[in-house]
Amino acid sequence: MDWSKSYYGLSTQAFSKEIADVLLAPIDPLDVEMKPDGLAYLPEIKYRRVLNKGFGPGGWGLAPRSETNVGPKIVSREYALVCQGRLVAIARGEQEYFDPSGIPTATEACKSNALMRCCKDLGVASELWDPRFIREFKTKYCVEVFAENQITKKKKKLWRRKDQPKFDYPWKE
Repeated sequence: MDWSKSYYGLSTQAFSKEIADVLLAPIDPLDVEMKPDGLAYLPEIKYRRVLNKGFGPGGWGLAPRSETNVGPKIVSREYALVCQGRLVAIARGEQEYFDPSGIPTATEACKSNALMRCCKDLGVASELWDPRFIREFKTKYCVEVFAENQITKKKKKLWRRKDQPKFDYPWKE
C-alpha cells in the first residue's frame, strides 16, 4: 500500500468497543504537563502508550505522506496514522530548529508532533481541547506566578504545575 497517496480504509468501520474504550479513556491529570505559557499538553510518549495499549505494538504506525520540508528555521512533514492496516488520520507535523546541526532532532520531533495531531482524530486526550477541562485543570493543578528573567530583568507571568519546583535560572519567582 502506498500510504503517501492512499486513503484505504478511511471511515470504513468503527474500532471495537474495547479499542474505543482505550482511545477515549479519560486522561490521568498527573500525566498532563504545563508549559510556562499556560498550554496544557500530554507528553508524546503517552500517546504512543495509548496506541500500544489499544492496538498492540505493531498494530499501528505512522507513514510519511510527503517529503520532509526543511525551511530556514522549521521542519515539517505530513504523516498518516495507520491502525490495523487502514488509514485513520492525516496530520502535518512541524518543529522549529535553531542550528542546522539540529535538523535530525527537529525531524524526529516533527514526527512526534504529527502523531499527537493524528491522535486528536481518534479522541485520545480530547480533554486538552476542551476549554472547561483546561480551566478546571489549571485551577486544581497549576499556579500562575510572576517571574523575573535574571539576565534581561524582564518580568513575566509563567505557569507551572503546583507539584513542580519553582522556576530556576534564568527565571526567578
